[in-house]
Amino acid sequence: MDVGRHPNIELLAYSEVEKVDGESGDFRITIRKKARYVDEEKCTGCGECAEKCPTVISDDYNMGLGEAKAIYRYFAQGIPSAYTIDANHCRQFHPKKKCGVCAKKCQAKAIDYDQQDQMIEVGAGAIIAATGYDLFDAQKTPQYGYGRIPNVITALELERLLSASGPTEGHLYRPSDLALQKDLSEQEKRSKKLLKTLGRHEKKFGQTSDEFYPLYESGELQGKDYDKWAQQLKEHRELTQEIEGKREKADKIAAAKRLAFIQCVGSRDIRFNRHCSSFCCMHSIKEAIIAREHDSEVEVSVFGMDIRAVGKGFEEYRNRGARKSGIRYIRSRVAEITENGDATPVVWYEDTLTREVRQVPADLVILATACEPASGVKQLAEILGIELNNFGFFKTGGSQPIDTTRPGVFTCGCAQGPMDIPESVAQASSAAARAAQILLKG
Repeated sequence: MDVGRHPNIELLAYSEVEKVDGESGDFRITIRKKARYVDEEKCTGCGECAEKCPTVISDDYNMGLGEAKAIYRYFAQGIPSAYTIDANHCRQFHPKKKCGVCAKKCQAKAIDYDQQDQMIEVGAGAIIAATGYDLFDAQKTPQYGYGRIPNVITALELERLLSASGPTEGHLYRPSDLALQKDLSEQEKRSKKLLKTLGRHEKKFGQTSDEFYPLYESGELQGKDYDKWAQQLKEHRELTQEIEGKREKADKIAAAKRLAFIQCVGSRDIRFNRHCSSFCCMHSIKEAIIAREHDSEVEVSVFGMDIRAVGKGFEEYRNRGARKSGIRYIRSRVAEITENGDATPVVWYEDTLTREVRQVPADLVILATACEPASGVKQLAEILGIELNNFGFFKTGGSQPIDTTRPGVFTCGCAQGPMDIPESVAQASSAAARAAQILLKG
């Protein structure tokens, strides 16, 4: 928030760098500011547009575990606090569909469907590339069942489930149970619509559906209207049976109790990423401790080649997780994850201490996926005129870990390589100091 209010800081959110000219101390940067179709200066962030928007899409911020609208604010603390229209899903941008609800409901008159991308040129003495990172696509390891077994999720998806602002308000419900509740809700809505339709038939012909159907089956009542009535009645009865079965299952839904973390998914693997992702082990331990704080009955197992607790106090944190939160660290290699009939994942692994093959059922399996270079890093490196290292991150010198291969261009955080938050913050301060040195030289 302080950054957004600072008089000497200009935020160009939802923008991309197109071109960089010049040299250290005198860069000219061309930036494409993308069209939001919402005027940032007018938008008050009230949210009435999103509330009334009829188009429901997947919520990317919650990793697809929740729903959003075609006009959205990516997350609550975003700066600027303005909404954005997803032109790929908004009905207003499709020739066969017209809507305009958000424009009608916006009292600030901030909606602008005709807004275009803007090209902006800025001058800078120094550049800091802090592009962050992407997570390894767990579907590249099909033996773990991600995308196929609903209760196999990634560590970041677990992070959203544990968050009070997440799709489950902090309750650790399984994705299979969430899908069941969603299907049940949709079927109940469908059932109500069919009941209304059957009611119209009953009113029209002056008899109940139960009275009508035996006569229809015997052939006494014939005609298109009767055929339609019979078909809708049959559909309603079948739907009612499905709803009753799902309600029984829904009544038994409870929060997940058995958690299994699989470490090094996509990292320390010559097929995908040879590097260690640095923060995954401690992130899994942190999530396990939080899960235990939510529910003391939760049981946690962490499967990994080893736990790399590299950092001040990290080994003590690891031991505290085992001592106070009951986390089991299992030195192992997970070979496969299968699924039982009740949607329970089963982890098959080799215990590398006893050399035995074992299996463990779990309510949720969490994959600690690798840290990879952010998408578009290669293109940005070409624009900035800097080199990448063998792992695809921005290349820096051993004695100058902030400096890239082009003078005046610096980097920090996971743009340079996998690292945790404290180290990223420290590097950000170093990068700011190096940039200041360039500016002070004039």
